[in-house]
Amino acid sequence: MRRPADPAAMTAWAFWLTAASHGELRSEPLPLPGPDEARMRTLYTAVSRGTESRVFRGEVPPSQYQAMRAPFQQGEFPAPVKYGYCNVGIVEAGPATLQGKIMFCLYPHQDRYVVPTAALTPIPTSIPPGRAVLAANLETALNVLWDAAPHLGDQISVIGAGVVGCLIARLAGKLPGCRVQLIDSDPGKATIAALMGVAFAVPEQAADEQDLLIHVSGSPAGLATALGLAGFEATVVEASWFGTQPVSLALGENFHAKRLCLRSSQVGQVATAQRSRWTHQRRMAMVMNLLDDPALDALISGDRRFADLPQVMAELSQDVTGVLCQRIIYS
Repeated sequence: MRRPADPAAMTAWAFWLTAASHGELRSEPLPLPGPDEARMRTLYTAVSRGTESRVFRGEVPPSQYQAMRAPFQQGEFPAPVKYGYCNVGIVEAGPATLQGKIMFCLYPHQDRYVVPTAALTPIPTSIPPGRAVLAANLETALNVLWDAAPHLGDQISVIGAGVVGCLIARLAGKLPGCRVQLIDSDPGKATIAALMGVAFAVPEQAADEQDLLIHVSGSPAGLATALGLAGFEATVVEASWFGTQPVSLALGENFHAKRLCLRSSQVGQVATAQRSRWTHQRRMAMVMNLLDDPALDALISGDRRFADLPQVMAELSQDVTGVLCQRIIYS
């Protein structure tokens, strides 16, 4: 039985993927929050470009329908589905100790919503709420580095200067003695690499014999670049998600001769080395500490209004050049 609608906010508006490459805003009843729930008013969301674009284009393989579910997803793949996980909002109703506080939640694009309070992560007052939309991508970056297990002094290459790649490079660049190069086929990404405090190279000019390579470009060519730049017994971490796109690799070249290690990383589970001690909640709390970095504001490419989200998603799914984190504003 559905709970009664809240008289103070009878309906909410949410973005739904209605068919491959088509979305719309839909209204839905908003229930009253229960004893351990809060009603949130969204301030910002962000589009996680790689994953959300593949979802928008209907590129989730049937075998991954369950694994790719977002925490508060409604509907089923391929469509109709309400999907997303980068939401910053303010508590409008719920426990008195939380009212008025700004929180991060792994919730889809919706102007108001009701969730368990356990699903909310407080955003420290030192962090601008608009920057906190990066939290989900930064959580991925942190988990990738845990999976990659870099050593002090390593030469590290990050292939793909999207949001996650830039965040990984920013974190790796702070490791003592490590030399980090951010690699992208777009020479214009040199500017963002400099702001992240790391070197930049296009694939043809990148330094080889690397100790650790992290691939996040979402392109099979990027993974081939990673394998080609690897040194003897180096580790290549694949953090891209290809959806239904097939990937062909020339494993008859240096892969065996150099005894390379190719491993996957995915944020749904805490990295193996940390899992016995770290929960998802502890990991997200660490992310909030890492967000206290003004350099990360450079990853926000600009703001678009929630009312325009159907058009925005259609544009972003066509791989708009130069857009990093597309932030969505709700006021």
